[in-house]
Amino acid sequence: MFNSLISVIQGQLKSLYGMEKAAVELSSTTKDFKGDVTLVVFPYLRASKQAPHVTAEAVGQAVLANSDDVSSYNVVKGFLNFSLSSAFLQRTFDVIQHSEQWGHQPTDNSRQNMVEFSSPNTNKPLHLGHIRNNLLGHSVSQILKASGQSITQVQIINDRGVHICKSMWAWQQFGQGETPESTGIKGDHFVGKYYVRFNQELKKAIAEGESKGLTQAEAAEQAPCMTAVQAMLLAWEQGDSDVRQLWSMMNAWVYKGFEATYQRMGVSFDRNYYESDTYVLGKRHVEKGIEKGVFYRRDDGSVWIDLTADGMDEKLVLRSDGTSIYMTQDIGTAILRFIEHPIDNLTYVVGNEQDYHFKVLFLILAKLGYAWASNLHHLSYGMVNLPDGRMKSREGTAVDADDLLASMEIAAKTISETLGKTDGIAEEAKQHLYRTLGDGALKYFILKVDPKKTMVFNPEQSIEFTGNTGPFIQYSHARIRSIIRLGGDLSPWTWSDIEIQPSEAKLIMHLMAYPTLIQDAAKDLNPSSIATYLYDLAKGFNAFYQNHSILKAETPQIAAFRVALSTEVAAVLKSGLLLLGIESPEQM
Repeated sequence: MFNSLISVIQGQLKSLYGMEKAAVELSSTTKDFKGDVTLVVFPYLRASKQAPHVTAEAVGQAVLANSDDVSSYNVVKGFLNFSLSSAFLQRTFDVIQHSEQWGHQPTDNSRQNMVEFSSPNTNKPLHLGHIRNNLLGHSVSQILKASGQSITQVQIINDRGVHICKSMWAWQQFGQGETPESTGIKGDHFVGKYYVRFNQELKKAIAEGESKGLTQAEAAEQAPCMTAVQAMLLAWEQGDSDVRQLWSMMNAWVYKGFEATYQRMGVSFDRNYYESDTYVLGKRHVEKGIEKGVFYRRDDGSVWIDLTADGMDEKLVLRSDGTSIYMTQDIGTAILRFIEHPIDNLTYVVGNEQDYHFKVLFLILAKLGYAWASNLHHLSYGMVNLPDGRMKSREGTAVDADDLLASMEIAAKTISETLGKTDGIAEEAKQHLYRTLGDGALKYFILKVDPKKTMVFNPEQSIEFTGNTGPFIQYSHARIRSIIRLGGDLSPWTWSDIEIQPSEAKLIMHLMAYPTLIQDAAKDLNPSSIATYLYDLAKGFNAFYQNHSILKAETPQIAAFRVALSTEVAAVLKSGLLLLGIESPEQM
């Protein structure tokens, strides 16, 4: 939208100072200054050979005289602040109105990005930590799509290993043949119950071992339940048919449960990878790396890479018995993905406890000669806790995703009915609204926090209809949609009928910023900037609504313009909420 203004500024810099195609960057004027957009003139001082304020004054005068985009300007030292004209705002709003999906770029299939997220274990249900992971992964994927990229969403399911065998062993010992169907328990919750049961048995065995003089580590290693699990894992790796059958049956229970939770969260994947298929993938590439001198083999047969020259340490990539570790698997899986898919970038959504792992992984892939290693990204996010502290799955104190989603729906119902937000709405529509509000409260509260930060999820705060919450923005959208419905058929209007008011100008400026916001959020992999924008837009509309009549405006034409402006605000609120995975109610 600023191309014409930027062109004029470049022309005046050439005319004044002989600068050919000078770089021009415009930013929103800070609240402390008067104006809409600001040009910082310090980069032009070498050419102007004048003080910052003198240069800014000269450029401001020249631009004002040669551009109908600007109505006035002011100078604060080296900051040149422009106030945009009504003509500029009119042209901008016309573009917004005639845009099929304002802010979204057409999909460019030459920009292929893969996003990996979720990565659950099949020994327990998804919990609050998984919710943050899934919401971030889904939202980042939607933002990248809106920026014009083609996106493939994938997950790798950790379906093998000692933790999986713990649930399997406990079910064998204590399950007495019960199933999710026979107990009425959702499959992932059912299997998770036996993971907790194993750890209860292990605690008993450790206490018994310690009473006999063993250390805690010795007691854990020698515990009968642990040795049985280790034997089960070995049998699995050797292809024992009974163990494999048990493993397949219990994993199937979990997958069915996961799928229900994903549907509830509005999350889906284009491709599932399974650790049971990928855990040996990297071995061949490690052998090739030895030949290239990237890795070296120690006397015990284990394979390592020396990264001390890169400021890291020596890293094991293959055990002495030839078995792979997570790093081996991740090397092979990354290579496989670039073979299977025509992707340019691969983004991993994984908690910050794995920061070092991904630094090593990306460096190893670069040393193996893969040029695309520079296009690997780790969206590192902080832990999410509840007000009363952290959760532990093995002790059964984790907050299950299903339980949390259900409790948010109940909370939404309670507060909506208390505030009278559902009066006059049909019962079936009410039930959908409660779920929409509960989901929106949870998703928005989590996504409004910068991913890098550790956060505390507070259910009570998240569900409020005032302040920086999902329900506040959802209610703002519903309010606008109600106004539009009440407006019915409105008089036609033209710009000659309208004098844009300051609060209306602010809304148009806010709408204008949306496309750039999407591109910046895609670059930064940060949904929180979308959340902040939506909150400010909703606040701006509500301030406008409080100070200006819409349907009973001074003239029918002004009323029609204000409905048109409100319609575009609602469209962007809905679009932005969808980028966060949140539905916008039509009625409240």
